[in-house]
Amino acid sequence: MNADPGRGPFNVGEAARLSNVSAKMVRHYESLGLLPAVARTDAGYRQYTGKEVHTLRFIRRARDLGFSMAEIGELLALWQNRRRSSSSVKKIASEHVAALDAKMAEMAAMRKTLQHLVHCCHGDERPDCPILDELAGE
Repeated sequence: MNADPGRGPFNVGEAARLSNVSAKMVRHYESLGLLPAVARTDAGYRQYTGKEVHTLRFIRRARDLGFSMAEIGELLALWQNRRRSSSSVKKIASEHVAALDAKMAEMAAMRKTLQHLVHCCHGDERPDCPILDELAGE
């Protein structure tokens, strides 16, 4: 469901539903400054516009790709700056890809070690276990 930027205001629950972000995370993003403080009713309820819902969707997509909150803050600033250089955006994304590659290599090494340990463990009634020995540093 798309939010019409001219439509609203939306309460936090509606904004959360429209952006596929929990209400708790909407408030969290606002507290981090990723989402600007929004207007409030006389009773103190937050009122979001289509613009904030669009920003929440941006944050959600960035989180889905594994960007950190700091990276999302940088990307949001670049997204909102029409005078930005796309090279700045590409640099952030490229660094994130490199970090993902490093994490994947680290996880592949962990998997290989665990596969070896599982293979070496008899998995029977004996108390000796190479998996526990490895964890204990023996």
